[in-house]
Amino acid sequence: MKKNEEVAINDSFRDSIATVDEEGKRKWIYPKKPSGKFYNARTIVSLILLAILIVTPLIKINGRPLILFNVLERNFILLGIPFGPHDFLMFALAMIAIIVFVILFTAIFGRVFCGWACPQTIFMEMVFRKVEYWIEGDARQQRNLSAAPWSGSKTVKKIFKYFIFFVISFLVANIFLSYIIGADRLLQIVTQPPSANLKGFISVFAFSIVFYFVFAYFREQACTIVCPYGRLQGVLLDRDSVVIAYDYRRGEPRSKIKKNEDQTDAGDCIDCKLCVDVCPTGIDIRDGIQLECVNCTACIDECDSVMEKVNRPKKLIKYASINGIENNSKFRFTPRAVAYSILLLVIISALAFLLMSRTDFSINILRTPGMLYQVQPGGLVSNLYDLNMVNKTFEEMPVELKLEGADGEIKLIGKEITLKPQGIVDAKFMLLLPKGTILKMNTPVTIGIYTNGRLIKKVNTSFLAPIEGLGEKEGNG
Repeated sequence: MKKNEEVAINDSFRDSIATVDEEGKRKWIYPKKPSGKFYNARTIVSLILLAILIVTPLIKINGRPLILFNVLERNFILLGIPFGPHDFLMFALAMIAIIVFVILFTAIFGRVFCGWACPQTIFMEMVFRKVEYWIEGDARQQRNLSAAPWSGSKTVKKIFKYFIFFVISFLVANIFLSYIIGADRLLQIVTQPPSANLKGFISVFAFSIVFYFVFAYFREQACTIVCPYGRLQGVLLDRDSVVIAYDYRRGEPRSKIKKNEDQTDAGDCIDCKLCVDVCPTGIDIRDGIQLECVNCTACIDECDSVMEKVNRPKKLIKYASINGIENNSKFRFTPRAVAYSILLLVIISALAFLLMSRTDFSINILRTPGMLYQVQPGGLVSNLYDLNMVNKTFEEMPVELKLEGADGEIKLIGKEITLKPQGIVDAKFMLLLPKGTILKMNTPVTIGIYTNGRLIKKVNTSFLAPIEGLGEKEGNG
């Protein structure tokens, strides 16, 4: 029973998140400024990703944005290719592929995405936190400044910091909005007075307020409270998943370095708690895998620095799996990871096939069900057809139908056909052939669909009329 009680006490930290105290109040985190090879590498990766994020909306292919996610108008562009509601199958497959990839990636490498590529982490740790260090100093200076009474110096620093925060939030809001409405439309909104485009101005301002709230106040709670990814670790990770882990076999028992004291039975961890001080979510990585850990590697850099100073091997905290630490084994590709990989490959292959076979138009021509042939004046015979066309582009196109390689004519029933951008058209037309050209009951015909004199597709269909009945009275069928 005593052993169980010890386990319960050791696991008591899991009863609440690190940013909330025993009374349920918010504990403000003042992480120590990190440094080290992983932090430097993350800084380079962040700069590259930020550059891609900023530049991508400005890139155009054939006059269209490289990427656009206009949810409001249901206009989507990926790599210059327009997508619409009619591409739901590809959209569904893409979403499934992303979900399977996240599961696979997490099952193998844990939350590497959170620490290295998540926009929340990049902006918080590599942009806003750097501004905070620049204006208010490191963790101790920040803590002292917040606890100090209000003075002229404190007021100036706080106002200047939050002003910079709002300016950055405004820029971030514009960047993300450019992915929704396009860079050209965003430029119009920004350059015009608010009264000329009130909805656009309100949208930009609302986005700015949201980002300002997240990065100035909500901060790490977006990862620990709102984002479901951390809670999914319990089902996505296994004992072979590579995570940021503390090597307890080597580090325990913890013991502070004391002069003239025998340390032969002590572990390598000197219990300096610097790994806790540098953590942006306030956790102690030595307690084990926790939902608050975003795999930012700050604790690895800090611990390696301490190990160097005390002349002990690095990697007391490192990328490793639980089995790797317990059994001193190397990484292995588990059967579950293999199964996820095969599933992901199948989905991506299906998606690639749909993308390669995708056309800008979907055109179907079928004989109208239940309608027979009719003998028309002038020695002509007619069939009635249904036409369905889907325009997958963002261009308006007039449509003209022509009979290819045969004598005859096409008469539209109703007005001329004009395909709206991302639009669908259902129409009827009559195909008339001279009696003398009909040599069998089922005559194959080819109809060309043209726009502005350019052929976009040829559709093969059939013309139905019995040879022996064509001499009967006109109008019968």
